[in-house]
Amino acid sequence: SNLVAVGVFALWLLLATPSESRLTINFYAATCPNASAVVASAIRRALRSDPRIGASLIRLHFHDCFVQGCDASILLDGSATIASEKNAGPNANSTRGFDVVDGIKSALEGSCPGIVSCADILALAAQASVSL
Repeated sequence: SNLVAVGVFALWLLLATPSESRLTINFYAATCPNASAVVASAIRRALRSDPRIGASLIRLHFHDCFVQGCDASILLDGSATIASEKNAGPNANSTRGFDVVDGIKSALEGSCPGIVSCADILALAAQASVSL
């Protein structure tokens, strides 16, 4: 009975927590109008060579956003002085799709330099992976 009450309270806290999303379908319509098309094209190419890459990109987005919000920290490489999420124990050798995200970033930098954030690229890639 106490366990149920704690579970209900935890669920209530989860659902009652306010959230705000700033990325919308047309967020880049004025600043990088072809962003979604560039991402979708890259995902289509990646899916032709690896049908599982869509699920991997969704997982990358989930792992990036799960703990401290969507900040693209999962994409950062580690160094001698910095331990990265990319190579952290739970993610090491289990996350995939970094090369696809890097390709999307390069393509977007070619057409809209400095506009689309890495966190948004992960979100757009996950969205395209679901819709394709």
